[in-house]
Amino acid sequence: MCGICGELRFDGQAPDETALRNMIEKLARRGPDAGGHYVSGPVALGHRRLAVIDLSERSAQPMVDSTLDLVLVFNGTIYNYPQLREQLIAKGYSFFSGGDSEVILKAYAEWGDDCPQYLQGVFAFAIWDVRKQRLFLARDRFGVKPLYYSITSAGVRFASTSQALIAGGDVDDTIDPVALHHHLSLHAVVPAPRTLLRGLRKMRPAHSLMFSMHGKRELKRYWQLDASPCHESRSEWEWIEATHEALKRAVDRRRVIADVPVGVLLSGGLDSSLLVALLAEAGNSDIVTFSVGFEDEPEESGNEFEYSDLVADLYATRHHRFTIPNTEVLARLPEAVDNMAEPMVGQDAVAFYLLGERVSREVKVVQSGQGADEVFAGYFWYQQMQAAKGSDIERFRPLYFDRSHEEMEQLVAPDYHGPDYTTPRVAQGLSGVGADRFLNRVLGYDVTTLIVDDPVKRVDNMTMAWGLEARVPFLDQELVDLVACMPPEVKLKSGGKHPLKIIARDLLPEVVVDRPKGYFPVPSLKFVRGEVLEFMRDVLDSRACRERGLFRRAYVEQLLDQPERAHTPILGNKLWHLALLEFWLQRNTGKST
Repeated sequence: MCGICGELRFDGQAPDETALRNMIEKLARRGPDAGGHYVSGPVALGHRRLAVIDLSERSAQPMVDSTLDLVLVFNGTIYNYPQLREQLIAKGYSFFSGGDSEVILKAYAEWGDDCPQYLQGVFAFAIWDVRKQRLFLARDRFGVKPLYYSITSAGVRFASTSQALIAGGDVDDTIDPVALHHHLSLHAVVPAPRTLLRGLRKMRPAHSLMFSMHGKRELKRYWQLDASPCHESRSEWEWIEATHEALKRAVDRRRVIADVPVGVLLSGGLDSSLLVALLAEAGNSDIVTFSVGFEDEPEESGNEFEYSDLVADLYATRHHRFTIPNTEVLARLPEAVDNMAEPMVGQDAVAFYLLGERVSREVKVVQSGQGADEVFAGYFWYQQMQAAKGSDIERFRPLYFDRSHEEMEQLVAPDYHGPDYTTPRVAQGLSGVGADRFLNRVLGYDVTTLIVDDPVKRVDNMTMAWGLEARVPFLDQELVDLVACMPPEVKLKSGGKHPLKIIARDLLPEVVVDRPKGYFPVPSLKFVRGEVLEFMRDVLDSRACRERGLFRRAYVEQLLDQPERAHTPILGNKLWHLALLEFWLQRNTGKST
């Protein structure tokens, strides 16, 4: 895992090396082990390295293959690289390194623009093709690895984070009204390619994007989730057995590929506990686990140690528990926001940030349980949607959207008014999944679009801020392909995630399997009062916020008067949404006072 950046000029000028250095510097935390750059003709590439596979200098980047006239910068991990390497050797290619980076170069040389189809893993990469004088970008199927870009008449720049691109300069940071509508409707999700800033775009997952040196571009989709009914008829038990086998492959054979130790973020919930159990079932010993907790509030415990301790004891893991005082949560929030490529309203973002800091002192790679709820229908709103009546969007919107379009017009200033951009966007996304069952369309859209911005981006940003790679086995392509066409009633049994619960019954204590659905507890942020309320008041009353004029003051004042009563259908706090958005804009666009 690393940080990548670069520039291709369309105007015949040389790349701006000062901009390149500024971008590389902003990516240093993603790649603390080494850095490098490549400049030639119209192109400049930069890289910061987190060494996980082939720790030698042979896998340093930018990686130049002088024989093939190709140059690569790559962020991610290719889980099937050993198999691809053997396949490419059989085709006559020779290798000078032992890692997964060079496999991408050879795959591009062999299969050209189709090469991403052959890669199993998480990735965002750029290849400069010297002979064809073109830049080729690609992003993994579920958008686990980020890739942002900015296009002007002079050229295109790209980077792993928005902060790096902004540091390079020439980014239009005015707010995109369409993206703003999405952001405030979908709890901070802005589907690719848009972002909140007009001049900043992000690669679509499962796509490649080619730029010629004259500015011509070609976007190509290389994979699409197939959620249509499976051809063979399986019983419920056969579905569960197939899921178990796919999970074992995802957790053990793929996600432990590394030349450094791999740990597990053990929250105490079903998903992360099952990762530990599956690793042990596959014969892994000396499993390293990590849990974080916070101070309690009167209404809620700040940790789930009673559950994570059970799992750690059962499998005799080398367990690390971290307890973080509430005073540190708010004090460190600005740091976390500075490392959000886009605003994230999930309050556990700061928890991941503070956990990542401590875990990175022990290991470079961890497995995490994100994605299980979206793949296996674990959230309460899926059950409610399934029971609702009407068209897809009529069942989805009232149970998921943070605000109606009418409320949106009460919230944002007239300059940002327009049609309801989000409803048709989501309706189109649901219809495009290709499933014959409503819930499978919802889950398919969630796992390919909504989850990319929340929680997948959150986990990447907050862990990579500390040079820590987080892997997400529940978003393994083979597993998602399998479960996407599983009958909804199989997933929804047992209150959701039925297959995982059945698999876990032979592996985990019953109290872990049967406990109510939990969320990463950060009580000091969840309950809006005291210092947290004052922080939000200060942000929303600041001169920068008033001069920006994004929000209508009457709406803001109404929320400030009743801060704990304004919740979204999925129980987000509307005041927190606004304060976090404004705070991110102040921290990342340089417009703060």
